[in-house]
Amino acid sequence: MKRLIECVPNFSEGRNTSVVDAIVAAMHSVEGVFLLDREADADHNRSVVTLAGEPEAVAEAALRGVGKAAELIDLTRHSGAHPRMGSTDVVPFIPIENVSIEECVALAHKVGEEIWRRFGVPVYFYEAAARRPDRVNLENIRKGQFEGLLQEVPRNPARAPDIADAAQPRLHPTAGATAVGARKFLIAYNVNLNTPDVEIAKKIAKHIRFSNGGLRYVKAMGVPLRERNLAQVSINLTDFEQTAVHRVFELVRREAERYGASVVGSEIVGLIPRRAIELTADFYLRLENFSPAQVLENRLEASLAGAASGAPGRLAALVQPFLSAVAQPTAAPGGGSVAALAVALGASLGEMVAAISRTKKSQAAHAERLSQMAADFAAASRELAQATDRDAAAFESVMAAHKLPRAASEEEAKRAAAIQEALREAARVPLDVARRGAGLFARLAALEAIASPAMRSDVSVGRLLAAAGVRGAIENVRINLESLGDPAFAREIIAECERLASAVGEAPQSLGR
Repeated sequence: MKRLIECVPNFSEGRNTSVVDAIVAAMHSVEGVFLLDREADADHNRSVVTLAGEPEAVAEAALRGVGKAAELIDLTRHSGAHPRMGSTDVVPFIPIENVSIEECVALAHKVGEEIWRRFGVPVYFYEAAARRPDRVNLENIRKGQFEGLLQEVPRNPARAPDIADAAQPRLHPTAGATAVGARKFLIAYNVNLNTPDVEIAKKIAKHIRFSNGGLRYVKAMGVPLRERNLAQVSINLTDFEQTAVHRVFELVRREAERYGASVVGSEIVGLIPRRAIELTADFYLRLENFSPAQVLENRLEASLAGAASGAPGRLAALVQPFLSAVAQPTAAPGGGSVAALAVALGASLGEMVAAISRTKKSQAAHAERLSQMAADFAAASRELAQATDRDAAAFESVMAAHKLPRAASEEEAKRAAAIQEALREAARVPLDVARRGAGLFARLAALEAIASPAMRSDVSVGRLLAAAGVRGAIENVRINLESLGDPAFAREIIAECERLASAVGEAPQSLGR
């Protein structure tokens, strides 16, 4: 089974092409790593490189890039519009296919340790890999930038890197420190204004970013583009399905008008998912009854998949691989993954109904809310689809724990502890599915009140699927709790399951079997 991750290291050099070439060559030398994109910006004095491949190969490529950057980039001679604290400023790992965010966190920690061991560059962990809650947000770590941290780290233990010389924490004298993390796909999106006044860009950035009460999943700052005599609102969009690109653009445009400015253009730094473009096209073109299946590349991929599997039609080609996986004479994927899929299908139906309803004149008063609901359902469907893998992986961990050696008493104790922890996780995953399913069940009821009347049957099917998924997930919670030697944990979980079952209309007594 192919396992793919993406890594998007940012290097503090965007003007010297030979330096960037050397860094890219070092990373590209690792077999099995694909260089998807490279972007250099002279004003930011920063380069962004996008790699993809198997996790271990990508990790090694990132390490080689960090080493080459530490060798060639001297931050004491560096200046640019973009904040930075290291020659390699950030190294984020992003799950793409058959890899969980938890696995990317473990990989980030491993790479961070190796950066320190090989190159003597201190490391901070951020986003999902953060070891301290105040370091989830990168801006908290990078406050003061290279120059400020260089002075503050030796005398302020609170600013010390997560990995450094324990006796005398300090930054590398020329390479600074690197932030290593794990996160979802991020869209780096910049909007350029027709003014050189960077204060306008900063005011707009403050208004739109979430930390100041703006759009959720948006980070932003105002920077000058001196070579073009423009100001730029530089944006990181951390969940494009929850906050779409077009919403960000429209808010920047409206805010710019307040200050007598206008947008002259925007740009994507690195890569952007096809789904993000589809959402934006749908919004601006006001496409009625638009579906991603109308995109040529999507249809072609589905057809090719159908031809490869021998399936007779497009929809069969889409669902047959999962059906075949469930039908295999193996314990996973099983009921837990199927329950997660049921809830995900309910969310997808909600997305469809909201997206179509918002185009109807009869529902014009609810168009904005329907657009947001469509985005919310899309995000839920995606997360629940990932839960099908998480449930299978949790069960496989239980099986692996049972296979641990048990000849000696010490081995038996370790095996028993591993089984108990695996069972807890095997209960937590379907419990999370049940929570999401119950929430979806309620949101679909809210959708029914404002959806097109002609689509109420679709909403009803979505609610039935959500309820079935909740009940199926609870069954998987129960079966794992039966073997768990932790009565207090089990009682707490059972009580929550009873509340969730009631929320979707099932009698709680059935949990006591």
